[in-house]
Amino acid sequence: MYKEVFDFYDRTSLKSYNLDQTMRYQLNMLDRLDVFTRKHCENVGDLTCRLCQHLHCNKGFTEYCTICGYLHDIGKQFIPPAILQKPGKLTDEEYEIMKTHTTIGYQMCMKDVKLQPYAVGPYCHHEALDGSGYPRGLTKNKIPYEYICWKNILADIEPMPLRLNYKAEKLTQKVFEKILQYDFMDYWFLDKDYSDEYQEFLEILDKTSPDNYEKIIEENLENVFYKEEYHIWSERILNTALLKHLAKDEEAAQNLYSLYNDKEFKRELFKNILRKSIYEYYFAQQDNEKINAIEDMWVKNV
Repeated sequence: MYKEVFDFYDRTSLKSYNLDQTMRYQLNMLDRLDVFTRKHCENVGDLTCRLCQHLHCNKGFTEYCTICGYLHDIGKQFIPPAILQKPGKLTDEEYEIMKTHTTIGYQMCMKDVKLQPYAVGPYCHHEALDGSGYPRGLTKNKIPYEYICWKNILADIEPMPLRLNYKAEKLTQKVFEKILQYDFMDYWFLDKDYSDEYQEFLEILDKTSPDNYEKIIEENLENVFYKEEYHIWSERILNTALLKHLAKDEEAAQNLYSLYNDKEFKRELFKNILRKSIYEYYFAQQDNEKINAIEDMWVKNV
């Protein structure tokens, strides 16, 4: 089982008054916001924490991302109420003013030494992976991982029922290999402290020569991806299909939905995740001998 759960005193709904005094300074900034924006920031913080749990992020990083979520809209206190609370569509001029809340929030954080670590929240929460966001038009790996944790999956919108209207199609090896090249796959590997089961797997690896790694993966796959983990990663595939659908990448959404429903290829995906995790593990240790051996075996897959 994964080791560390960040639950903010086991409360389902996170509020700033649930947090310890170390964090209250940062969150006191929310008192300057109107009631609707404050409620939205609390919802984003709540969803951020639960999403980080789902991704098995460690406690410190979960806390950090959660505060970024709480603070992401603090710049809106300087947006004129007539624009901020306008019930209809903003004009082009009003929209340009509204967009400044990102840079205003960033500047607020950078001017306060206690808020500087969380400046990425206000600065990056309207960036988009395809470069169409603002204020800087960042793309893909130029966008901080914090963004991935709480922007990409429902964290910046209110919860709503979303459904995928696809039919599962039979995957081919060619389509599966295409899925392995999707941008998010760069982030799909396990940290060495991910779970007790994964640590036991690494202990076996450390005693094994690289030419036996495929055998070890095959023998231990169901131990690492046990029933609950299998479900978590399956839902992650479905969530990613939803994200691709929202990004209007229908081909990727269809492929991922088909993968979600294909037990054989899903098992191959989990094996590939282990391969990448092994590579990252030995890369962190700077074990060049094993890194070279792994690259010889799996360079096209990891």
